[in-house]
Amino acid sequence: MNQKNSLGIDLCFKDLDNPIDLFGEWFKEAKKNEINDPNALALATASKTGIPSVRMVLLKDFNNDGFVFYTNLNSQKSNEIKSNLNASMCFHWKSLLRQVRITGELSKVTDKDANNYYNSRSYLSKIGAWASNQSSVLKSRDELLNSIEEFKKKYPYDKDIPRPKHWSGWNLTPNEIEFWLDVKDRIHERLLYSKIENNNWEKKLLSP
Repeated sequence: MNQKNSLGIDLCFKDLDNPIDLFGEWFKEAKKNEINDPNALALATASKTGIPSVRMVLLKDFNNDGFVFYTNLNSQKSNEIKSNLNASMCFHWKSLLRQVRITGELSKVTDKDANNYYNSRSYLSKIGAWASNQSSVLKSRDELLNSIEEFKKKYPYDKDIPRPKHWSGWNLTPNEIEFWLDVKDRIHERLLYSKIENNNWEKKLLSP
């Protein structure tokens, strides 16, 4: 029989007051068990008229301030974010039979953080940030490939490639985080953390 925490659910939910700490524990397990990209998440945004869109992005950092990913600031996702800061993230770790959903508000990361992460990227990833007008229509694949070659000529040395002004990161500051565990016969276990005053969190069990 599985061990239970104080709320009567699986011990993997632990007994933590801060959901960021629990996310960190689950993320460590995901990194051990997921074959590819344990930091992959589905990011849902919506236009100013409420039309939703979702895509996969990669988590690059997280702490008590939020969850960070990087992108082109002229992309569809960024343009939607600029007009509607509300967003949602979903991590699904099939190997663990676990899921985490996060909702909150997005804000740009600092230039310092964007520079630090950009400088950690590979040479070709940096070139790609310059060469690709993300989400824009291409006349042909060659248009992109030619742009890459042009920027490789412009910036032949890795250390000399500056971060484009149109490339940075977004931080999702959460107001709710839900942890989900697959259970036999679809009697799943769900734990919801909701932010309350003074940056404290309230815990609630949810029906599957």
